[in-house]
Amino acid sequence: MKYIDEFRDGDVAQKLAAAIRAEANPARSYHFMEFCGGHTHAISRYGVSDLLPANVKMIHGPGCPVCVLPIGRVDQAIRLALEQGVMLCTYGDCLRVPASDALSLMKAKARGGDIRMVYSSADAVTLAQKNPDKQVVFFAIGFETTTPPTAVAIKQAAALGLKNFSVLCCHVLTPSAISSILESPEVRQWGTVPLDGFIGPAHVSTIIGSRPYEFFAEEYRKPVVIAGFEPLDVMQAIRMLIRQVNEGRAEVENEFARAVSRDGNLKAQQLVAEVFEMRKHFEWRGLNILPYSALRIRGQFAEFDAEKRFPLGYASVPDHKACECGAILRGVKRPQDCKIFGTVCTPENPVGSCMVSSEGACAAHYTYGRYKDVA
Repeated sequence: MKYIDEFRDGDVAQKLAAAIRAEANPARSYHFMEFCGGHTHAISRYGVSDLLPANVKMIHGPGCPVCVLPIGRVDQAIRLALEQGVMLCTYGDCLRVPASDALSLMKAKARGGDIRMVYSSADAVTLAQKNPDKQVVFFAIGFETTTPPTAVAIKQAAALGLKNFSVLCCHVLTPSAISSILESPEVRQWGTVPLDGFIGPAHVSTIIGSRPYEFFAEEYRKPVVIAGFEPLDVMQAIRMLIRQVNEGRAEVENEFARAVSRDGNLKAQQLVAEVFEMRKHFEWRGLNILPYSALRIRGQFAEFDAEKRFPLGYASVPDHKACECGAILRGVKRPQDCKIFGTVCTPENPVGSCMVSSEGACAAHYTYGRYKDVA
């Protein structure tokens, strides 16, 4: 198949659904976590869950980059704009993430902060060139997919000799989050979150390859199938996971072979290693503080590190008491288990980060399936 619409063919989906029903053992239950928020969105949008037998359950993971961003990091960005007077640039979804004091970046903009939505880190570099009298900070978030472009922006700023450009780096790492899930008491100790395997992320895997997941298959005996974002990709990955479970195998398989290799994009990896290094610890929303789970800018490029250029202390801030985003990101609860889901908390008025991005589990359920799920 060469075109996107072929991966959305309804007739093929029905045949795949029949194959899944035939291979799923009715005497057992299957629980698979789609780590990536893009997969969560695809499952909800295309009704993949409706095509699965009742004993095959999907669990939403923490792979939405906006959702795992802790409140304290958004507070830092807001302080840069309102107190330090910088021109703050970031991606669109970040603007609506709720922060402390009933603020968000969008509300801080309404209070006079110079906050710009950009489509890429290169846009922020361009703004710094066009506004030499203004400090420009790029609020960089995301998993391994968006990290190489940030590295390119920093190297470009260095080559241009820009003195008014810096980055607030909040890039996080996928393998650390998977480890946290597998080591969590809910999975490993109590078994309250049954987990038979993972659908591995697509875009992240184009960068890091399939090799990093081999540890989870070997150490935890959990199969991983890397899948593309189209509905037929996801369904084929579920079928492959069922087959592994039935056969007692725990391997890394690559359904997304048209874009992912075992070694990944070596040039991008080298670029990231040149500009960034591991943080010893970093707080994630819902997963608490995880060791070596995020990146910071290397000393060689310290002049482009906003945390060193500006007085930015970090303070952890608890989530809204009524919000269940943390439990949803860990797979402990579903969006419809949250008391404020779809009532107080909606995409127009998000209380938690999972309702902000289209990749968030709450936003996906609200948009595509909340009435059926509640019923």
